[in-house]
Amino acid sequence: MTLVQVFETIWETFQSKDSALQPVWDYVRLNHSETLRSPLFPVILTVASYFVLCLPYLVCDINGKKWPAINRYKIQPGKMPTTAMLLHCSGVTLYNHALLVFPAAVAQWMWRPPVPLPERAPTLLELAGGVTGNLLLFDFQYFIWHFLHHKIRWLYVTFHAIHHNYSAPFALATQCLGGWELVTVGFWTTLNPILLRCHLLTTWMFMVVHVYVSVEDHCGYDFPWSMSRLIPFGVYGGPSKHDVHHQKPNTNFAPHFSHWDKLFGTHADFSFAKAQ
Repeated sequence: MTLVQVFETIWETFQSKDSALQPVWDYVRLNHSETLRSPLFPVILTVASYFVLCLPYLVCDINGKKWPAINRYKIQPGKMPTTAMLLHCSGVTLYNHALLVFPAAVAQWMWRPPVPLPERAPTLLELAGGVTGNLLLFDFQYFIWHFLHHKIRWLYVTFHAIHHNYSAPFALATQCLGGWELVTVGFWTTLNPILLRCHLLTTWMFMVVHVYVSVEDHCGYDFPWSMSRLIPFGVYGGPSKHDVHHQKPNTNFAPHFSHWDKLFGTHADFSFAKAQ
């Protein structure tokens, strides 16, 4: 099946009981089966997505005050990342993936057979529901993990302190993590779609979306298209709330949404950052 045939049959799927994603799924399943079934594929997908999604923010950081139209959305305009900061975070990210993530994926490849690809694609509702459910579940897990690592000094100093080297976060600082934290995040990201019995396409979409919202949370810019501005009623934290966490570390522990911090009394508004 060619790409032309894929687009030619999309309209037909809207008139049938098949998912609108079925032509796309059939194309990738039939033409790229070996690649998609490899345990290395999710790792390559997330790492590639991470650096691609960091790139626009990196360009903004490098140009800094040369672009007033962009710099006006900088949450802490007086604190731009230096070249040394950018190189350090990139080095930590690459080191962790080379030392921990890729070896774990290769080991998995050796003992686990390639995953089968289901013939049926998820519906758009199943895809959206699965991605949302995974984000909510991860939000709960990481809130507890994050809260404990700030309240227990040994955990903070040993595992999490490296992520708070910078009080003004930037995109490449997203995965500037200790090895234990990266392994934990990767474990939940892999396990949660299995627990929720998600389709593989939903799993991969969740991984990419999760990388995007994580990068956005750390980007240091509050653009009009930020998720926190698109999602109403203040249920989503976004970059401004996470920026406050880096300034006031005992607040805003949840990585994405706001409800857990509000329930546990650890929520802080962006007004704190402005007051500082």
